[in-house]
Amino acid sequence: MNLYTALRAGFPADLDTTAIDHDGALYSWRDLDSGSALLANWLARLDLPAGSRVAVHTDKSVEALMLYLAVLRAGFVYLPLNPAYQASELEHFITDAEPAVVVCAGRNFGWISKLAFQRGVRWVFTLNDDRTGTLLDRAAQMPTVNEPVAREPADLAAILYTSGTTGRSKGAMLSHGNLLSNAQVLKTFWDWRSDDVLLHALPIFHVHGLFIASHGALLSGSRMLWFNKFDAPAVARRLPEATVFMGVPTLYVRLLQEKTLDTRRMRLFISGSAPLLIETWTQWQARTGHLILERYGMSETLMLTSNPCRPADGERVGGTVGPALPDVGLRVLRDDGTACDVGEIGHVQVCGPGVFAGYWRMPEKTAEEFTADGWFKTGDVGRLDAKGYLTLIGRSKDLIISGGFNVYPAEVEGFLNELPGVGESAVIGVPHADFGEAVVAVITPVGEPDTEALIHELKARIAGFKVPKRIVVVAELPRNAMGKVQKKSLRERYAGLLA
Repeated sequence: MNLYTALRAGFPADLDTTAIDHDGALYSWRDLDSGSALLANWLARLDLPAGSRVAVHTDKSVEALMLYLAVLRAGFVYLPLNPAYQASELEHFITDAEPAVVVCAGRNFGWISKLAFQRGVRWVFTLNDDRTGTLLDRAAQMPTVNEPVAREPADLAAILYTSGTTGRSKGAMLSHGNLLSNAQVLKTFWDWRSDDVLLHALPIFHVHGLFIASHGALLSGSRMLWFNKFDAPAVARRLPEATVFMGVPTLYVRLLQEKTLDTRRMRLFISGSAPLLIETWTQWQARTGHLILERYGMSETLMLTSNPCRPADGERVGGTVGPALPDVGLRVLRDDGTACDVGEIGHVQVCGPGVFAGYWRMPEKTAEEFTADGWFKTGDVGRLDAKGYLTLIGRSKDLIISGGFNVYPAEVEGFLNELPGVGESAVIGVPHADFGEAVVAVITPVGEPDTEALIHELKARIAGFKVPKRIVVVAELPRNAMGKVQKKSLRERYAGLLA
C-alpha cells in the first residue's frame, strides 16, 4: 500500500474541519488532500522516470508538508535536506542521489539551480514559507483529485542522509513499509486519539518532525498547531491548546526559561534526537507535573524503544529510553558477540520492520552495518536493566548530536584542515546545557591562526550547527601507539569548556 493511502485513511469523515492551524491560517483536511493532489499531478506531468528522487531544500511550511505527501502519492522518492546546508554539502547530495527534481527556497534559486543543472537535474522549482514559489504557480491549474500510485511495502519512499564515521553522509533508504509499520506501532503505543492536538514546532527535514510527529497526527486525524520555527514565547502561549508536544532537549531547556507554562490539557511530552539530561527531566516534572517520555530511534531504523505512555504499561524512568517497541528486536552484545548480562555495557543492535533496507548505492557499507543474522549495528553503546529498559551510555562512533542535529566530525575536520593556519584538527562534542552537546575543534597551528576568523570562514562553508562553538589551539594532539588521535582524552580534557 502507498503510505499516503494509509495516512489518508486516518483523516476524519468531515474533511472541512481544521487539520493545521498555522498562526491563525487554517488548513482543512480537504486542503491537505487537494493541495497534495495538485502537486502530485504536476509531478506526474513532468514524465519522470520511475523511482525518481525529489530533493527538497526549503524552509518549513504547510506547503512543504503537502509536497512530501505529493511525492508519496506520485510514487517518487522524497529526499529532505536541511535548509542550512551550504553549496559544498548540497553538491554531495545532488551528485550522489541524482534527483530528477530539486525544490528550493526562492532566495537560493540562483546558486542551487546552477549547481543542479550542472549535475544533470532536469527540473528546479522554488517554494517559500509564505505560500509563494514557482512550484505552486505551476501546480495551481492541476486537478485536485489524484489516485495514489500503487506501491509495495518494500518500495522506496524516502532517502535520509545521515552521518557516519567515514566519508561524507550516507543515504538511508526507507520504504513505504518501514514508515507505515513504525507509524502504526507508535499510534497504538503512544495512544494517539482523534481529539489530540499536536503542537508541531520541529523541522521537517528529518525523522523526528517529518515522520514521527507528522505521521502520528495524520494517521490519527489529529489537529496540528504549526510553527515554521521554534519560538519559545510563542510556543508557550499556545501550549494550553495542545495535548501532545514533541521536542529535542534544547526545546525543553528553552521552554523552562518561560515565566508561564500552562500544561493542564497536555497529555504527552516526548523528547528525542539527542540525550536528555536528567536535570532537565527533573526540572520539567517539578515545573509542570509531567514526566517527559524519552524514546530512541535513528534515521536508519525509525523508532526503536520508548518509555511507556500509559501507566498500565509501566513507569517512565528518567535517563532511560525505555524498552523495545512492539515488533522491535533489541540486544546488547559484548565485543566477542555474546549477550551482555543485565546492567552490563555493550553494543546496541536491533532488528524489525522499521529497519531500513540499506544505504543508497553503498552495498559494501550496508553489509558492514549488519550482522550475519540480520541485525543492524547502531553504533551506540548501552545497557539493559532487569525490566528491559535501555540506557544509552555513548556512541562507539564519533557522531556528535548538537541540538538534535547530527554532526560528523570528520566532515568538519575536512573543511577545517583546508583553512590557512590549521595544521591538524580533531572535532569533538562537549557537554552543553542548551544543545546537549556542542561542537568544539582542537587544532595544531601553522603560524598564529585567528580562531574567530576560522569560525567565520566555516560559517560560509557549512551549516551553522556544524560550526565549532570554540576552537582550541594546542601544540600537538594526543595519540596512541598507532598514531590515532585520542578523542576520548580530548573530550575528557575539555568537558567543562562550555559549562
